[in-house]
Amino acid sequence: MRALLDTNVLVRAATRPASPARELLRYLRADPHRLVLSPFLLTELSRVLHYPRVREQAQLDDVDVRDFLDGLEEIAEVVDPGAVVVELSRDPDDNPILQAAATARVDVICTRDRDFEHPDVAAFCAAHGIRILNEVELLNELRAAGAADK
Repeated sequence: MRALLDTNVLVRAATRPASPARELLRYLRADPHRLVLSPFLLTELSRVLHYPRVREQAQLDDVDVRDFLDGLEEIAEVVDPGAVVVELSRDPDDNPILQAAATARVDVICTRDRDFEHPDVAAFCAAHGIRILNEVELLNELRAAGAADK
């Protein structure tokens, strides 16, 4: 499975070591699965992880943030979709996510962002064979697939 994790899920993975989001990263680093990211996502994630409130709550320092980002880049396929041509979401920061997902031909966008439920966004994703799941839904699916393989 090819999955693109949105910033909100990646922040949970970075700040909550015992979270479903962190466990999801463990699944996506092993064959046959693939984590897909984009330069836009990595930049946005870096920006959010440097917010003073986030750093204080999660007790992250610059080294922790850099290590997390470097670790993601090591396990992910980083796809640069070029100039954003998709303009579907009412949140302009979602459009590069949609473009990257379509360019990379992912199976799933993993997010908690309700803007991805908008009919235009849902139709775009359906046309590209992309499902929208949150991290718990995707994790449960990967667990079930792993159990079936045993």
